[in-house]
Amino acid sequence: MMTRLLFRITFLIFGVVLVAGCGESPSRPASLSEIDPPGASMPEFREDGRLTFLSDDRETIEIAVEIADTDEARTRGLMQRESLPERSGMLFIFDDEAPRSFWMANTPLSLDIIFVANDSSIVTVRKYTRPMSPESVTSTSPARFVVEVPAGFSDMHGIVEGDRIRWTRALSDER
Repeated sequence: MMTRLLFRITFLIFGVVLVAGCGESPSRPASLSEIDPPGASMPEFREDGRLTFLSDDRETIEIAVEIADTDEARTRGLMQRESLPERSGMLFIFDDEAPRSFWMANTPLSLDIIFVANDSSIVTVRKYTRPMSPESVTSTSPARFVVEVPAGFSDMHGIVEGDRIRWTRALSDER
């Protein structure tokens, strides 16, 4: 009986620590009504910058990115977007490097979610995420940047953990 109680307490503490370590992610998927009023239209893709994937310091592919660098933009992400232009994605920028967790709730696209460390190295690639899923998609290591691209992009272009990214804002504010 005491062992079972100790196990439950340990499990509860582990769960609290795990949720607290999820960085900017909400404790549950945001519902669309919490982000947009009913009847609001989703924005068209906005090219805020360019992002290049590098493998062995050689450029593999460059894409246009919409940048999400505010709490509101990061929460919205690609919710309700049914398509992305060819060679495009979303770059999430956080203020710090931490374990990251993303939701696919209200996102009808299957995505590859690429977690990137502060030094621009790719630490986790989550391929073919399940659309509209309330399950968390997590990084295996702390990340400061996250890139979302259409599902299959990583396989098509050979993007793997250990590769790097380089990006610039449309105003030539290189990172």
